[in-house]
This record gives sequence, structure tokens and C-alpha cells, in this order.
Amino acid sequence: MTFHVLTIFPQFFEGPFEHGVVKRARDAGLVEIRIHNLRQWTSDRHQTVDDRPFGGGEGMVLKAEPIFRAVESIWPENVGQALSPANPHRIILLSAQGRLFQQDVANRLAAAGGELLLICGRYEGVDERVAEHLADEEISIGNYVLSGGELAAAVVMDAVARLVPGVLGNESSAAFESFQDSGHSEGLLDCPHWTRPADFRGWQVPDVLLNGNHQEIRRFRRQRALEKTARLRPDLAARQGKIEV
Repeated sequence: MTFHVLTIFPQFFEGPFEHGVVKRARDAGLVEIRIHNLRQWTSDRHQTVDDRPFGGGEGMVLKAEPIFRAVESIWPENVGQALSPANPHRIILLSAQGRLFQQDVANRLAAAGGELLLICGRYEGVDERVAEHLADEEISIGNYVLSGGELAAAVVMDAVARLVPGVLGNESSAAFESFQDSGHSEGLLDCPHWTRPADFRGWQVPDVLLNGNHQEIRRFRRQRALEKTARLRPDLAARQGKIEV
């Protein structure tokens, strides 16, 4: 799977993907990340990418022209084409106004494969014509405002990349994680976990995890997942109809 990132701060991505799961995936050729500097598609000597918003207001807005020119240069034959097996390309605008990025979105993007192009917003926002006529979808990673879309792009890439077949050492690992509605985690939070030593400062690992009875362990883990979801994320518990909260 290939990720393209369109940004005015390409150096930002020199660190986040040089470690851990994503780095191993890149080294193995399972994931490719290409960073594109938006300023390369400007036409003035100052490489201007932003301007004042029409109608007045605070801040600056990223201009449509360099973004369109960049995307059309990166994917000259795919812009404006319907998503299909023959064209598994997807253009995503990261913005505070977008659809909330959740596990089901990550699952969908990973299952589609192909290539994703992530446009990192900046300043007061992006010319609306990018959202209306270029991007396939607009995504936000939460109900808060960031200084730019670079952090959001990194989050999306990490969440999607780890779902690409072969990236995780154990293919079934993702199915049991929090938020996965796969029949294993049931859309709930993951259950609590403990590791050695069994006695740490007088705090004991639950006995059921030490007795070797896998059926009892499964029941215990499911119950603790239900309890933790009800305590920390009652919205998830209520939506799943697992517990009255």
C-alpha cells in the first residue's frame, strides 16, 4: 500500500515513521510513504501557498491552485475517476470539519488497498474548492483543532498501515483490539492485560489468568472488557447494547 502526503512541512515526517511497526512494514516493502512538498507546485518566487480569505476574517487560507496542480501531477490519470478495483486511489483532506476518523474508516481504507493521498491543511483552513471538487473525502481525527494536518495524517497512516496484510506479526492481533467490531472485540474496548511479575508491590494478577483454563480466561476477559467499556466509554457500551449504563 502506498501513502502520499502533501504538506508544506515535509521535514515533519522524517521522525514518526522511522520506528516500530510502520518502519518494519516499509523495510519489508509492504508499505510505501512518499512525502510531497506543496511549495514545489507554486508559480511565484516566494513559493506562496496561502492567501487572505474572501469576505475578511482572521488568518490565511491554503490556496486551491497549488493543491490541484500537485495532485494532478502526482496522479495525472486518476483525479476525478470513480473509486474502483481499476482505480483504488483515494484523496483525503485532513481538516477539523471532516468526518470523524474511527476504526471502521481505517478498516475500509486498508481493505481498499491501492494508494492514499493525504492533503495536510494549515493556517485557517483550505480553499473549499479542494473539498468540493478534488478530495474524495474529508477526515478529522477528533473534535479539536490542530495547527495543521500533519499530525492527523500521521495518525491516519499509522492506523491504516498496521491493518495491511503482513504488517502485524500476528494476523489476528488487530481483530481483538479496542473498537474493532469483528465478532471478537464486539466493538468494545480491549480487555485489561497483565504481565510478569504476578505480584508487583502487593498488586496481584487475577488468579483466573494463572490457572490455564482458557475457557474461563475468555469469559473473564470479556467481562472485564465490558466493565472497562462501561466505565471509560459508556457511549460505546450503550451503542453496542452490551450493558445498561
